[in-house]
Amino acid sequence: MNSYSNKIVTRRVKLIFVGTVLVLMSVAASATGAVDAAYVKSFAAPGKTVLIVEYYNGDRKVVGRKGFASATGFKVASPTDIAVDDKVRLHLFGIEPCVGEMVNRKENFAGKCEDFAREQLAILLKSPKVLFCRGFVSEENAPIQDATCFGYYNYPGTLDTVDNIEEQLLSLGAVKLSKKPDGTPMRPDLAGAEKIGRSGFEMWADPRNQNQ
Repeated sequence: MNSYSNKIVTRRVKLIFVGTVLVLMSVAASATGAVDAAYVKSFAAPGKTVLIVEYYNGDRKVVGRKGFASATGFKVASPTDIAVDDKVRLHLFGIEPCVGEMVNRKENFAGKCEDFAREQLAILLKSPKVLFCRGFVSEENAPIQDATCFGYYNYPGTLDTVDNIEEQLLSLGAVKLSKKPDGTPMRPDLAGAEKIGRSGFEMWADPRNQNQ
């Protein structure tokens, strides 16, 4: 495996280590319900990274779908945005980087929080076979669309899993939950994932960020 593959596997091992907490969140991975792993895997195509966006109406029914494929994968457009093409971004709704700077010795990183979050998202986007995202039909033609996304990762004999991208970033301490004006989280379904990250991973290992 290449270095990015090794990093994905290493992060997965970390999450298995704290799996007793992660299990409690297994049905809350998205704003529109649990994902069917077999369905996500069915979009995989040899030699390509496939990105599927399904659009939901107010009754949580799929009313639209768009598909994209790339031989080189999909890139980071910001610490919480995925570039679909040169005109459309998918914004991972409800998460954001910490404010200011941070140091993480395990990752050999010292710098801006937003740069660290961008780096960690890039790792998760480097090698999935499928990126499966859900958004709202009202934003189907918007240049920046709020979404929740899942990645299908497969390394034969090592890893075969479908993971929620936001959950992974939060659990590993790469980002934090965004909050509403009243101080409550925009994504309460992912509060458990942030709790795992706050136990000492990545950005939370820096004391400057612990009160954010």
